Amino acid sequence: MPALAAVRAANAAFSPAYFPVAVFVGGTSGIGRATAEAFARYTKGNAHIVIVGRNKSAADEIIASFPKPTKPEAKHEFVPCDAFLMRNVQATTTSLRERLPKINFLVLSPGLFNFRGREETAEGIDKRLGLHYYARWKFVYDLLPLLRKAKDAGEDAKVMSVLGAGHGGAVELDNLGLKKSYSALKAGLTSPTYTDLMFEHHARENPDLAFIHINPGAVATSLVRDSHWALRPLVALASALAAAPQDCAEYVLYALFQTERGFSRRNQRGDDIGDLKHYGTDDERERVWEHSKEEIDRALAVKVESV
Repeated sequence: MPALAAVRAANAAFSPAYFPVAVFVGGTSGIGRATAEAFARYTKGNAHIVIVGRNKSAADEIIASFPKPTKPEAKHEFVPCDAFLMRNVQATTTSLRERLPKINFLVLSPGLFNFRGREETAEGIDKRLGLHYYARWKFVYDLLPLLRKAKDAGEDAKVMSVLGAGHGGAVELDNLGLKKSYSALKAGLTSPTYTDLMFEHHARENPDLAFIHINPGAVATSLVRDSHWALRPLVALASALAAAPQDCAEYVLYALFQTERGFSRRNQRGDDIGDLKHYGTDDERERVWEHSKEEIDRALAVKVESV
């Protein structure tokens, strides 16, 4: 468990020989925002940083705070995407594939916090599972060729999902996607497990790339403001005891920079937790993979009036 000062020192040593391209999905608030800001600071603005999210005004404010780059190829941009819908994710990844030469770092942190029951989008995917798992699955699947280009050039190629490593639950093969039986608790346990299995699948096919699933722990983000009024006293108490997003971002970047290749599960201090509370057999991994692909393909085939 490295001290925060040691983590900051390690992050400050990040100085790649290549020009980095980083994409932060969910980067307009909370941990995603703090991580994008820290990355910009450590690269002194000399990177191509893409913030993907829904809040343009927040993104503009974040980008304006970045250090002014000294390299002409540096670029900081916002890409709007409502990741609740898979077709929006697909439109975004298609655009990124068409114009980005590569991706060195893909950080995924979009999220939803409530204790309500299943709430489906127009595409028939639960909103919580959609943001925490299916949208992230789609981003990784679609953008893998750009990560591959970075690695083939001898550069870093890493994916990180900020979610809940070590806090999953058993796979229910007869209830994939929680279509038959759903609860907020089940959804909270399912997404981390599915994420582990997704990254294991990718790591087996791309052993030279890095796939990192990190549990950020309790972080004082906008959960109080966005949660239901009845939950705010409880969430406010938890937030008072939680880490600041800026400190969390340091550990997130530490885990991102320190992981060289393969699949890694990390705790809130960036430590590798190995197989601690890991769920899922080889067969369950492939069943979840096929389910995920089929579910997203099904969602994309649904006709919706607007996106």
